[in-house]
Amino acid sequence: MTKTIHILNGPNLNLLGKRQPEIYGHATLEDVAKDCAAVAADFGLSVELRQSNHEGQIVDWIQEARERAAAIVINPGALTHTSVAILDALNTFEGPVIEVHISNIHKRESFRHHSYVSLRAEGVIAGCGVEGYALAVRRVATLLAG
Repeated sequence: MTKTIHILNGPNLNLLGKRQPEIYGHATLEDVAKDCAAVAADFGLSVELRQSNHEGQIVDWIQEARERAAAIVINPGALTHTSVAILDALNTFEGPVIEVHISNIHKRESFRHHSYVSLRAEGVIAGCGVEGYALAVRRVATLLAG
């Protein structure tokens, strides 16, 4: 049975490639999914990428991942800085969690410098563009092999 990595994306990431390309680039979530699937396959893993603009949906997916996923890669978008609910849900997940941000959140507005998700994540990748997702999948593979 192939181990699956759930890649969860928060608000506005459905507009990736269209919204503020000077910050987020031109790649779409479909591009991200293809890149991550290719990296995962190199390690005998699979990915399932999801996006929601709704905090509760993301919490539901994290809870679902408890039974279906070996790891979570998560870019909660703006919910990174506000959602204790997402942190609480991640704290119920037993596998590795890697937090991803396309932009370098530490070079942006000060309110973006705090992450609730980081309190649970084994690692944080920020400022590497959409390539950060593939880096996260590679890191998850290392953690799962470990």
